[in-house]
Amino acid sequence: MSGSSEEQFQCSICLEVFSEPVSTPCGHNFCKPCISKAWDTSRRCCSCPLCKEVFTIRPKLRTNILLSEMVSQFKLEAERQSKKVSKPGEVQCDVCPKTKLKAVKSCLVCLSSFCESHLQPHLTVSGLKRHQLIEPVDDLEDRMCPTHQRPLELFCNTDQSCVCTMCVLLEHKNHEYVSLEEACERRRSSVQKTVAQNQDMVQQRRLKVQKIRAALDQTQTEADRETQQMVKVFRDIMESVQRCLDHHLEVMEQSLSKHKERAQALIQQLQQEMCELEKSSTEAQQLSLSTDPLHFLQRCPALPPAGLKDWSSVSFEPQTCEGSAARALSELETRLSQEINKVFKQLPKKDQLRRVQTFAVNVTLDPDSAHPHLILSEDLKQVHYTDVWMDYLNSPRRFTYYADVLGKQSLFSGRFYFEVQVKGKTDWSLGVAQESINRKGEITLCPINGFWTIILRNRNQYSACEDPSVPLSPQRPPQKVGVFVDYGAGLVSFYDVDSADLLYSFTDCRFRETLLPFLGPCANNGGNSAPLIITAVQTE
Repeated sequence: MSGSSEEQFQCSICLEVFSEPVSTPCGHNFCKPCISKAWDTSRRCCSCPLCKEVFTIRPKLRTNILLSEMVSQFKLEAERQSKKVSKPGEVQCDVCPKTKLKAVKSCLVCLSSFCESHLQPHLTVSGLKRHQLIEPVDDLEDRMCPTHQRPLELFCNTDQSCVCTMCVLLEHKNHEYVSLEEACERRRSSVQKTVAQNQDMVQQRRLKVQKIRAALDQTQTEADRETQQMVKVFRDIMESVQRCLDHHLEVMEQSLSKHKERAQALIQQLQQEMCELEKSSTEAQQLSLSTDPLHFLQRCPALPPAGLKDWSSVSFEPQTCEGSAARALSELETRLSQEINKVFKQLPKKDQLRRVQTFAVNVTLDPDSAHPHLILSEDLKQVHYTDVWMDYLNSPRRFTYYADVLGKQSLFSGRFYFEVQVKGKTDWSLGVAQESINRKGEITLCPINGFWTIILRNRNQYSACEDPSVPLSPQRPPQKVGVFVDYGAGLVSFYDVDSADLLYSFTDCRFRETLLPFLGPCANNGGNSAPLIITAVQTE
């Protein structure tokens, strides 16, 4: 579209392409709305805006049919051309001088892109017809072989690269190659599979993220709950400590107050007698100056005055406070242990077991205490019964009546915990015993004899060795038993390690000497040959 052709279709009033073109009697053309408005606003008679010809009577405007059709054709052509103008992102014609139209084809020989009009020579000229045309692209130079300046038409599978026909004959001779289309289809299929796999991996990772976030939320919830419980527990403990401190301070203050009261009473009584002695001494001295013997003898008081206390048997020693802090701490330890045990009884059983497992001790068996029918492993962690009487050295610590053995590790204060595997056994005894127990004669397992144990007899008869014994009914046969001792609190507890169930607790025990682990594998009757094994404590 040239500038002159566009100007001949412009209204001289609005300078836009005609809209409803009409002609005046003088032969000039205007938009009907433009000339009508011009004449409507004119106070004088109507005149032509171009030639200024005056019309005494306002002419009746008639549509210029020929011009109207020409304007319609011009608008259609202008609209068609505007659609062909390249937009951002579209390939432009390399030949258009000013307004770049959208390219419809690109030539791999000319290395140029052409719009519809500039492509005509390639469609009509015989020499240009042989050029290879493709859909319009921007990177034409990238589609040419940099070595031979020929179009890249094939794909070398051997080197995984695009090649031209000269490359096939020279550098890529004897290589496997296919057409670009076939290579594209293969690669597209591979990409689609890879994309699908990537989508699967993305979904897997999305699920993993969800799980992590859910776990994090659960952790946060549990942490908040544990924090609240921890704050409450420690607040209760601190209040208990404060009450214990206030109690002992009050006791000390009361004791000191009574001591002061007694001291004040003694001092007051002594001062009163001192006054009486001084008074009688003064009176006696004054009478001794009298010259009248009768008066002196009648009035002179008895010295010392009657009713004085014999202070030689009265003593008042400083009251010692030594050991008060130690007694207070001992009482506090007992009270705190009771409070802590009370709190842990309210926790889930898994948490209770985790708590006692923190006091785990590496227990090994004492060979000098093993009955001659018992064999210990080299690591002193296992014991089993044998029918052969072993030639062990005689020792005061050795059991000679019952087939039992003690652990080496002792406890005289604090807490300890150990675990024993009882899997596969039909009879066993397990617990702790005082160091002074009878090892040479017949004994009964009970606290009064220095034993705190539970036992299994005849495959399914569990009992705690109290006096009398207490039958136990575990939900399932325990495979591993945990033993916990709190010396200060007088507590011995037994746990099923796998289920974390509390099997039994000896409470309010009065320990007065060292405690030792106690194991009795029992005889091999009825398939009871499996060993008792002290296992390492596994905490989560």
